[in-house]
Amino acid sequence: MESHYPYRIYRFYRDGFKKMTVGKILWKIIFIKLIVMFAVLKVFFFPNYLKTNFSTDQQRADHVIHQLTGSVENN
Repeated sequence: MESHYPYRIYRFYRDGFKKMTVGKILWKIIFIKLIVMFAVLKVFFFPNYLKTNFSTDQQRADHVIHQLTGSVENN
């Protein structure tokens, strides 16, 4: 009997999403906002600092290690 609960929960949400009218529009707006936030804003406001300031992977790794452990070494 308990094995039916996951399917019943799935069916509850599936049927709820099928019968939505305004909710579908709201979900589309949410997805558009997420795309804008993570794709578009990242490109313009969060440049790749390591890629632009260091030429090799070793230099990038050394910089990250220094930034992570620098406060420990200074104390």
